[in-house]
Amino acid sequence: MYYKEDPKFPENFMWGASSAAWQVEGGVAEGGRTPAMIDLNSRKKQPYADNSIAADHYHRFKEDVALMAECGFSSYRFSLSWSRIIPHSDGKVNPEGIKFYNDLIDELIKNNITPIVTIYHYDLPVWVYEELGGWRSRKTIDAFEHLCKVCFENFGDRVKYWLSLNEQNMQICYGHWLGTSAGCTDWEKEKWDINHIMNLCHAKAVVHCHEMVEGGKIGPVPGYVPIYPKTCNPGDQIAAMNAEELTQKIWNDTYVYGEYSGFIKKYWETHDVHPDIRPEDLELMKKAKIDFIAVNCYRSNTAHESKIDSERQEYGLNKFGIKGQMQWPNVPGEYAFCSNPYVEYTDWDWEIDPQAMRYSLRYLWNHYRLPMMITENGLGANETKDADGQVHDTARIDFLRDQIYNVGLAIEDGCEVIAYNPWSFTDLLSTGNGIKKRYGLVYIDTTDEELVNCKDVSELSMKRIKKDSFYWYSKLIKSNGKDWGKDMK
Repeated sequence: MYYKEDPKFPENFMWGASSAAWQVEGGVAEGGRTPAMIDLNSRKKQPYADNSIAADHYHRFKEDVALMAECGFSSYRFSLSWSRIIPHSDGKVNPEGIKFYNDLIDELIKNNITPIVTIYHYDLPVWVYEELGGWRSRKTIDAFEHLCKVCFENFGDRVKYWLSLNEQNMQICYGHWLGTSAGCTDWEKEKWDINHIMNLCHAKAVVHCHEMVEGGKIGPVPGYVPIYPKTCNPGDQIAAMNAEELTQKIWNDTYVYGEYSGFIKKYWETHDVHPDIRPEDLELMKKAKIDFIAVNCYRSNTAHESKIDSERQEYGLNKFGIKGQMQWPNVPGEYAFCSNPYVEYTDWDWEIDPQAMRYSLRYLWNHYRLPMMITENGLGANETKDADGQVHDTARIDFLRDQIYNVGLAIEDGCEVIAYNPWSFTDLLSTGNGIKKRYGLVYIDTTDEELVNCKDVSELSMKRIKKDSFYWYSKLIKSNGKDWGKDMK
């Protein structure tokens, strides 16, 4: 639908940005924190830095929150480090970890910034893996339940918006890349048991949040990527639907309806997959009624028909930020991805598709009729300081402007959207490309080489430099989405 006027955002709309503990905090061996599996995984991403220092938010959170307040934030989405809160298998709570997050939450509230907290963002403690069996073991459900109760008990008086597990669908679809597959011998079968255990952990979080947090609201955080058919060939349309089901929709359906769809049950039957699903599990899943859906949306994908006798091809991610390096996946008989000639691409071959945001929100609203908040959306780019010591990230301003405008159009279309928190506030460690792939509104003055060779974080500058996008975003949010910085028509 076309609108004559620019979209309007609700008066109580929350504006901010996002991060994750393991990607921003650093201080991995400080304050009683013990190692997480993602620490080990990050060390496999050479030549990039691991998460030992990241953006050093652990030591500089007050400085970072002050910058958020200067920008005009009314919300900040971040995650809690499981092994910082519960460092060992004895289940004892680490007072230093609780203090760190209490101090961060208090600092946010002092600056009128609403905390939106993710309980789990990829950082399974090593002790859970080594002593309990990790995501392959149902013992992890009890450990996760304990974590949830500790978090709700300690932070629930001030934190009212909670997120359960970040991008569970991506952890299953790309388990090798994210390290979820550790210890598995037959990933294509075992991942569905892991997925079920994660669903039960999500359900535990939802149930206990409603029981323990007065006025608390909680939702899942799916990674959502609209998938378009390559052509009007019916085979391409079905392939796009297959890809949608097998990379995201079956998760969203399960969150909302509390049961597995007929599609995924038939998929399991066809592929000789038999997850350990017990009657009491289904009762728990039904009981877990979510309050909203958090949406991580960066891009779109395009799919075409894949013949059953074609050769399987795994996703080959662009590692070094040189355009044209992406290797598209092919799943014989189900779907294959390909490039889209109608959109531009980032340095890392991710589609720049602002209408994907409007599509995502309308799709999710039409299917589930639940409020939504954007918890990740951003541009990863190669960036350096200019001669004047500043970062003039025009491409990010253009990206955010177009994305946010489409959020506004979705609101005009009738979608209920309550917050926009893009990725990320500061530059931080990307999932597999170190700090080289920069997402922030604020530049962190360091490089992967410096982080790798550093013996003491005090040797590094780590200076926070406000990018041009910081100033642009500040004007937009302080005007509640009215000052676009240029005519959008």
